[in-house]
Amino acid sequence: MKHFIVQTTYLVPAEKRGAVVGEHRAFLQIGYDQGMLLASGPQEPSVGGIIVARAESREILEKFFLDDPFQLQGIASYQFTEFLPVKHQPFLKEWIGA
Repeated sequence: MKHFIVQTTYLVPAEKRGAVVGEHRAFLQIGYDQGMLLASGPQEPSVGGIIVARAESREILEKFFLDDPFQLQGIASYQFTEFLPVKHQPFLKEWIGA
């Protein structure tokens, strides 16, 4: 399993994002239910978001996010950075796969 930081960058002002946030979070829940996502949330200041994810490949993860309402409606762009979690809290052992 590969691990990623997904960084989103907002492309529209906050007042144009508000109506889609609920749909975006419902979409993310699918990733949580599949065990693909560990944590997510907006950055401070509100310029985008951060998601900690895992997938068999970057391509699978990128394909998953093509269906994100933020992507579909031009609300945010996405950057995928793979990393190797060589150290982690013990309670993450199963999720990390160590």
